[in-house]
Amino acid sequence: MKSGVRPLVLIGAGHAHVVVLRSWLRTGFRPPEGSMLITPDRYGWYSGMMPGLIAGRYRLDQCRIDMIELCERCGIDLIQDRVRGLDADNQQITLESGRHEQGRWLSLNVGSAPPSPDINAASIEVLPAKPFPILVEAWRRWRAEGAPPSVAVLGGGAAAFELAMALQASLPGTSVRLISGSELLHGHHPRVQRKARGLLREYRIDLTENRHVTRVQGKALYEDDTSLGVTDASVVATGAGAYAWPCKSGLACEEGFISIDATLRSISHRNLFASGDCAALPATPHAGVYAVRQGEILADNLRAALLRGSMKLYHPQPRALALLATGDGRALLSYGPLTAHNRLLGRWKDHLDTRFIEG
Repeated sequence: MKSGVRPLVLIGAGHAHVVVLRSWLRTGFRPPEGSMLITPDRYGWYSGMMPGLIAGRYRLDQCRIDMIELCERCGIDLIQDRVRGLDADNQQITLESGRHEQGRWLSLNVGSAPPSPDINAASIEVLPAKPFPILVEAWRRWRAEGAPPSVAVLGGGAAAFELAMALQASLPGTSVRLISGSELLHGHHPRVQRKARGLLREYRIDLTENRHVTRVQGKALYEDDTSLGVTDASVVATGAGAYAWPCKSGLACEEGFISIDATLRSISHRNLFASGDCAALPATPHAGVYAVRQGEILADNLRAALLRGSMKLYHPQPRALALLATGDGRALLSYGPLTAHNRLLGRWKDHLDTRFIEG
């Protein structure tokens, strides 16, 4: 291996990489000296607990993992920087600081960013739901200095639904609206969708379906040239959108997401792994539950790559259980046609989320 080439570079502190590092700690595996993790934030944020934080049910420190401490325990160098570009053929990473790193093996778990409307003419705050620190900082400011009279949450998936419920719970003087580009909770069973619509009505959250906000002008929201009303602030939670740099790297991509096979390796560059929201694998939605389960396979396969062992195959579960927080300590169950909404489910969700944070 050439001098200056890292044996392993992990890019991103997403759920899968957290699981990888914890798995190695549990099994006693130490990656080769010089292995590193690159992430812009010292914390790994757990998406499942963010609505609970916004609802005022968790403290900030309960929703994140200290990556400096975790990397130190694993013997991995941590670089706090943001990736600006990747040359996949040469396995070279360019960072915002101007620094360059090269790895014999690369693993990307960088998440996604919600696609945003055109906000060049906006006069209001338009906040992305990810990365999480941006929304958390705005929410804390609203709580301390006064919240806007109205907030529109853009999106119709689980994250948007949970955030709308959380904002309604924690900002009682604010009118919350949810605008979905498709039907609410698309992909969930109609029974779950009906239950969710009923909960929004119960909590006095206005719902607009099958309307995609394409631009914000002043305080007004538009779908092309059709006005969808005005708002004093907006939160964009429109699902998983791909970052620009992976598809410019030479990697095979599908709609901007890195195309991988069942070993979680790039189909075009076999020394590169990808997992979670940044990856495209058939029958695998962009959801945290899939990233967590990919983490165990990724831990084994990265170890196999470093030790020249045989790799395992990841098989996505055909049906994933979802527990959607409703801002009041209760949760909405979605598992195929099964649905329910109660406090016991909320406690179950709290238990599962807390267990992930605590490792």
